[in-house]
Amino acid sequence: MKRPTAKRLTAWTAVMMLALTSPAVADPVHPAAGPGRIAVDFRAALQPIDGFGFSMAFQRADLLHGARGLGPAKRREVLDLLFDREKGAGLSILRLGIGSSTDRVYDHMPTILPTDPGGPDATPAYVWDGWDGGQVWLAKEAKAYGVERFFADAWSAPAFMKTDGSENDGGELRPAWRQAYANYLVQYVKFYRQEGIGITDLGFTNEPDWTAAYASMRFTPQQAVDFLEVLGPTVRASGLKTGLVCCDAAGWDRQADYTRAVEADPEADAAVRTVTGHRYSGPTDAPQPTDKRVWMSEWSPDGTTWNENWDDGSGYDGLTVAADIQHTLTTGNASAYVYWTGASLGATRGLVRLADPGDDYRVSKRYWALAAFSRFIRPDAVRVPVENPDPALSVTAFRNADGSRVIEILNTATTPRTTELALRGGPGRRPDAYVTDETRSLTPADAVTTRGAHLTAKLAPRALTTLVLD
Repeated sequence: MKRPTAKRLTAWTAVMMLALTSPAVADPVHPAAGPGRIAVDFRAALQPIDGFGFSMAFQRADLLHGARGLGPAKRREVLDLLFDREKGAGLSILRLGIGSSTDRVYDHMPTILPTDPGGPDATPAYVWDGWDGGQVWLAKEAKAYGVERFFADAWSAPAFMKTDGSENDGGELRPAWRQAYANYLVQYVKFYRQEGIGITDLGFTNEPDWTAAYASMRFTPQQAVDFLEVLGPTVRASGLKTGLVCCDAAGWDRQADYTRAVEADPEADAAVRTVTGHRYSGPTDAPQPTDKRVWMSEWSPDGTTWNENWDDGSGYDGLTVAADIQHTLTTGNASAYVYWTGASLGATRGLVRLADPGDDYRVSKRYWALAAFSRFIRPDAVRVPVENPDPALSVTAFRNADGSRVIEILNTATTPRTTELALRGGPGRRPDAYVTDETRSLTPADAVTTRGAHLTAKLAPRALTTLVLD
C-alpha cells in the first residue's frame, strides 16, 4: 500500500537533515571538532553517489571521432581527458540522445523510425545504422575505459507522433501514440544491446516544461504520469534491465512538480527508479520530494560562451562550476552530476573545445572543476556529514566503496585560509592534496599536515583543494 506523499521526504533525507543540524557527538577516541574546526564524520552516510558524467548528443560524438578533422592521436587525448582516471576526469556516466530527425544534418539526431508506419497500431519499419551520430562508437570507447552507466534520453518523439507534426517547437505526444512511443524507446535500447552496450537508464522526455526551437516535446506532470503507466509495463515486458528516469525538467524547482505527481501515482511511482532534473531556471536550493535517487542530469552556464578561466567573475568559469557541484551535492542531495556537453565547437559551453576544422583542442577550467570530483569520488561512494563553521569555505566529503576518503574544500575568500579538520571514523595516512585554481589544474600540493585524526590544511584563495585519504 502506498504511503502518503509526505512520507517521501525520505528516510535518508531525514537522517541527513538530523546529521547536519544536530550537535556533534564526540568520537570516544578522537575528540569533537572544537571551535572553528571542521568536523568530517566518515562513520555516517548521507546520499549514495552514482557518478559524474556528460553528454555528447546532437552529433558531438561524431565531432570527437573526427568529423571536423580531429586525428587519432588527439582523439585519444580527449578520450583520456574524459574517461581515464589517471590522465583525466574518469567520468562515469555517458548521456546519449535518442534522436527524432529524419535527416543527418549536423546538430540533428537521426531517428530510428523516419517514416510514419501509417498509424499507431501499424508495424514500424525501424532503421539502425550502428552509428547513431557517433554515440555508439563513443559508448564503446567509454565502456572500454570502465564506464557502466549509459543514460539515454529522448528530446522528442518522431514528428508524426506529436500534436504539432514536428520534432521541434514543443508539441505534445498524441495519446493514441503512447504505446507506439513506448515501443520505440524500448527498440532503441535493444539496438544498443545489439551493439554490446547496456542502456542502464532511460528517459522519455527532456525539459518537458520548456519549448525549444530544436527537438523538444511538452508533457505536463499528469501527462508524464499517464505515459509512465504505459512505458513502465512495456519496459518490464521487454526483459531489459533498464531503469526509467523522470523527468529532466529545465528547472530544479519545476522538476519538483513532476516528482510529486509521479510519487502520488502508484503505477508511475513503481516505474521510475531515478528522479532527474536540470537547473537552468535556478540552483538546486532544496531536495526533490522523493526517497529515490536524484540526478542533476544537465547543466552548463547559460549562454554561448567559451571560457578557459578559473575565476573571472563571468559566471562561465571553473570556480562557478565547482561551486555549483558542491551546492548540488549538498543542498540538492543529488546522487549524480551530469554536465551538458563534453566537447564541441566554437563558443561552446562545453568542457573541451575542438578545432573547427583541425586537429587540435583546448581545455577549460570548467573541465578541471568537474575532474576534481569525478576522478576521486567514484560510483557507489556515499557523501558523509560535515560540520563547517566557516562561511567562506564550501566543504563536502565522501567515502568510496573501497574505503578511500575524499574531502573537497572550495575557498571562496580572496585570502589564504588555514583550517583544521577533525576526522571521525579513524585516522589515515597523510592525505594527497591537489589544488585547482587559475594557475593549477589538479596539481599536487604540499598543503596538509596531520596529527592523529586531525588535519591542518593550507587553502589557497579562490581555489578548490581536494584531499584524498587512504
